Amino acid sequence: MAKVIIDLRSDTVTQPTEAMRQAMARAEVGDDVFGEDPTVKRLEELAAERFGKEAALFVASGTMGNQVAILTHTSRGDEIIVESEAHVYFYEVGGIGALAGVQTRTIRGYRGTLPADKVRQAIRLSDIHFPKTSLICLENTHNRAGGTVTDLEQMEAVGSVAKEYNLAVHLDGARIFNAAVALGVGVKELTKDADTVMFCLSKGLAAPVGSLLVGPGSWIAKARKWRKMLGGGMRQSGVIAAAGIVALEQMVDRLEEDHLNARKLAEGLANIPGIQIELGRVQTNIVLADLEAAGIAVPVFLDRLKEQGIKAVPFGEHLVRFVTHKDIAPEDIDTTLWSVQQVMRS
Repeated sequence: MAKVIIDLRSDTVTQPTEAMRQAMARAEVGDDVFGEDPTVKRLEELAAERFGKEAALFVASGTMGNQVAILTHTSRGDEIIVESEAHVYFYEVGGIGALAGVQTRTIRGYRGTLPADKVRQAIRLSDIHFPKTSLICLENTHNRAGGTVTDLEQMEAVGSVAKEYNLAVHLDGARIFNAAVALGVGVKELTKDADTVMFCLSKGLAAPVGSLLVGPGSWIAKARKWRKMLGGGMRQSGVIAAAGIVALEQMVDRLEEDHLNARKLAEGLANIPGIQIELGRVQTNIVLADLEAAGIAVPVFLDRLKEQGIKAVPFGEHLVRFVTHKDIAPEDIDTTLWSVQQVMRS
């Protein structure tokens, strides 16, 4: 019998629900590049309404959404302010420079949150020697910080600085619904100080493909053209947009289950000798385990864990990342903890 695989590498590995599969099979479609796909239109209207923005744009991925946003907000030679380990800076193949032709001013945040006073200090004043600061990029939740949340007060503080200097704010909200559920606030309230937001359907919300950009109507019209330039005109994309509608309507509230499973996993790992967990960082569905004190190399640990049927990913020289999602049940956490104990004993 094949070994049961418990896949904790990412919430991107989620399988679409039966409701999503049925919606995809029944989806009414048209040519979205011509603006004729009714299912895509419905998804975009639903997203805009949920975030309290004027319009939305369906894109192939979160990376595409972030890069389209930067292209739309900036001009070549500008500078944008980002957290030093933000996804747009760390994981998007240098697109900020290669595609938009802008440079980054990085700030080390606290658990992924950009302090408003440091943002203020990083803004370039008018000087012939300086690039123009045109955009502040935030990330909520913050992936490399361990799924940590920027709360409403902190979002408002950065938004206030941006308004003072007439700067745009773009939010990489790939997991913004995780942040909203963790804080107990609606995404509309949490993102009100962001001019534009990208959020993913294909992570915790479990849709198979896609992300959305939301923002002002005129801005989205410009972004649509940049999407086309990047090859993101997906034609009869209502087939996948249909799953996104189900994701928004049915999959948000259950994210709390993922958070509870992550907390259970984190507390269990913290009790295994040699594994260090900073429990204060475990705020949503990501757990970072530090193996430095265990004296076991991360690749060796992961190989031995995979032999037990458990998948996770390296996240640095000594770190391993575990991500809970809708296909992970509490009993899977029990199995994972038992398997990690076996690996550490060996």
